[in-house]
Amino acid sequence: MAPQAESANRRILLDAKLTELALFAKQLCPSADVEASAIQYEDEDGRVEVFPPARLLDNEEDRLEMTLAARASEIFEATGLYIVCALLDPSAR
Repeated sequence: MAPQAESANRRILLDAKLTELALFAKQLCPSADVEASAIQYEDEDGRVEVFPPARLLDNEEDRLEMTLAARASEIFEATGLYIVCALLDPSAR
């Protein structure tokens, strides 16, 4: 496959996986704000940032973060795409 076509296919795959992770985050925590970005930092292919509501308990935040990290790990194993998922303080926006 030509390098340009390979790059385009990887971008399509990245967009699909970012969307998948963002929708998964919303499924896990419907009241969270979720942002996905294909902007690359260092070795990242993309990132999903989740801003949970302030009322979310610490153990719920931990569960959300671990569940997203596990799914991102599965995606990495299957595709080689390194997508970082982060829970962030909504007041830091």
